[in-house]
Amino acid sequence: MVKHQPLQVYERQLCLSCLTGIYGCRWKRYQRSHDDSSKWECSWFFLVCCSFLLLLVWSYFWLEARNDYNEFNWLLYNRSAVWKDGTVPILATTLTGFTYTAFLMILALCHIALGQQLNLYWIHKIVVLAILLSTITGVVSIDDFWQDEWDIVIISLQFTGPFLHIGALAAVTALGWVITNQVVRMERSSELKVIILLVLYLVPLFISSPCIMDRSKLGPRPAVIGRRGAPMLAPEHTIMSFSKALQQKVTALEADVTISLDGVPFLMRDRTLRRTTNVDKLFPARQDHDASFFNWTEIRSLNAGFWFLRDDPYWTVQYMSEKDRNRTANQTVCSLAELLRLAARTNRSVIFSLRGPPPQHPRHQKKVRAAVPLLQQTSDEKLPVAELKERGISTLTLHYSQARAQDISNVSVNVYPVNEPWLYSLMWCSGVQSVSSDAPHILKKVPNPIWIMSADEYGLIWITSDLISVAIVIGIFIFQKWKMSGMRSYNPEQIMLSAVVRRPSRDINLMKEKLIFSEISNGVGSTDELSVYTGNGLDAYARDDIMMPARHANKL
Repeated sequence: MVKHQPLQVYERQLCLSCLTGIYGCRWKRYQRSHDDSSKWECSWFFLVCCSFLLLLVWSYFWLEARNDYNEFNWLLYNRSAVWKDGTVPILATTLTGFTYTAFLMILALCHIALGQQLNLYWIHKIVVLAILLSTITGVVSIDDFWQDEWDIVIISLQFTGPFLHIGALAAVTALGWVITNQVVRMERSSELKVIILLVLYLVPLFISSPCIMDRSKLGPRPAVIGRRGAPMLAPEHTIMSFSKALQQKVTALEADVTISLDGVPFLMRDRTLRRTTNVDKLFPARQDHDASFFNWTEIRSLNAGFWFLRDDPYWTVQYMSEKDRNRTANQTVCSLAELLRLAARTNRSVIFSLRGPPPQHPRHQKKVRAAVPLLQQTSDEKLPVAELKERGISTLTLHYSQARAQDISNVSVNVYPVNEPWLYSLMWCSGVQSVSSDAPHILKKVPNPIWIMSADEYGLIWITSDLISVAIVIGIFIFQKWKMSGMRSYNPEQIMLSAVVRRPSRDINLMKEKLIFSEISNGVGSTDELSVYTGNGLDAYARDDIMMPARHANKL
């Protein structure tokens, strides 16, 4: 009996099938190709990369903007007059789009590493294009609606820059196999890739952070001021909110003050009473009126706590006890006198911002400084120190994006709003004296800056990381060079046989023999007679449609 051996054994290669199937819907072996990708498919890979990088920046922006989520929702409310949490759909779509494009990026890089032709499936193309256009639309909309918030990206890089650099090094090192393979194969673009790597390694030269300093120069811990009390724990501008803030050991309380129609100062942030009270039920015809056109009796009759349970602006209601929920539902609008009495009992200072009433208001011309000369005035405008002293201003109250080192060193500065530990740590290292926060209960848990290191320590970490990355990338590059030089010395027959499963030498010789005779039978007719020379020590011949090795014929 003659036992036939297959010329080539095909492995199932499930992993490769999944890669090419998910990325390009090429599930069959014959659908794959090792040819170079077309310019059209390379352009789609470029779009996938652009979408990924844009979503990476977009995701980073919203991650750091968490400090100001409530400010964003408040701006939306002022435009639409309806309170809603606009961050939820943005975060959900951003996370989905980023995960999708990152997955496609990984699949594409695997194709490049394995030498497979890129062929993005048409459904992926439509989704990638939709993600790219929607992200660009979002960026343009935020630039128009919330332009000042882009400063958070620059500020956060002062805190995360050193770690982002190390993360980028780790990513480049992990992709070293793909990058060096492309450098070896595409010599024309090798210079560009080397320049990109050098720039990445030298990035720390341009990183500046207040937290890169000697620990001995770190100033005292900034005082925490309860901004509108503790609005994450209780309804803003209520006695309950200020009591919660005092429980968190704040050094002062901050509030927004409005004057009622009959001259009673009360605490209210908005121009109207609609967002934080039930004015739409008690005074439906006047719900859009300015809050200062209500007298104190009318204002006092409003409920100022139920909205907090209904809207849950900070996602904290679920953590409240039943007792606190009942107390919240019965809160009323707080007057300035009540706040001052609470601060006096607890020996705390009060910082308030007075919103001037409209021109039609009877108290419009009232001068607060003339009426209460002992009040200490603060300013939200950066002025020369001499002018500040001339006006009797001892403290600047600045947004965190406006606080600069030179301003902080010359005058006492209070920064707002600071709700995240990383931003509090950065302000601490910058030398800020106090911060206004909606989250004093969170900042209370930050006894020290999250990280602080000297310039020498950072330099050591930087150089060590670069050297390790360079060593790994060079090692991969040398291995790729050696591998490519070995591949160039192979002849076509060796390359063909390298794909066959390893077998004993006798079986390999037989397979080579059958391959030769198969080619001969396809190229000549049955009446032709050919003599086949030996390439492996075996004599063979072919005649009258019968082809077999000589020693096999002798046995028969």
